[in-house]
Amino acid sequence: MTGKADFTEEEWELISEGPPSAGLIVVTAQRGGVFRETLAIPAAYVEARQLYGGSELLDEIVTARPEREHTHFRSFEELKEHGLQRLRDAIALLEQKATEEEVGGYKNFVLAVADKVANAHREGDTTVSDAEQAAIGEIATALGDAD
Repeated sequence: MTGKADFTEEEWELISEGPPSAGLIVVTAQRGGVFRETLAIPAAYVEARQLYGGSELLDEIVTARPEREHTHFRSFEELKEHGLQRLRDAIALLEQKATEEEVGGYKNFVLAVADKVANAHREGDTTVSDAEQAAIGEIATALGDAD
């Protein structure tokens, strides 16, 4: 099993930033609901702990406080592109060091965080807006999970 000890500090930071970065991409995709959606990120960690506790890698990620990079971006687009690249980099790293099941579990966890955030606030007549759905699609593509 792969865990935190298998990564350098910089590598672990990259991996652990992925889920909250995905959540932040969804939060900023649509105006409104920022407070509820931001609070959905730690809630997704609590749920994930129950769903993915069998993986040492995910167990160590979800037991840590959700951390996000504190870089300041000039635009949503810049934040999104940076976050998507970091997700691609995290997957590339995990594919080198983790098992196929662990990589799949990480991808599922990142998408679960994004989905939880998107569903945290009603957007007009729907729960998930088109902009949020598009953001989730871009996250899935960055993870290599596009249909």
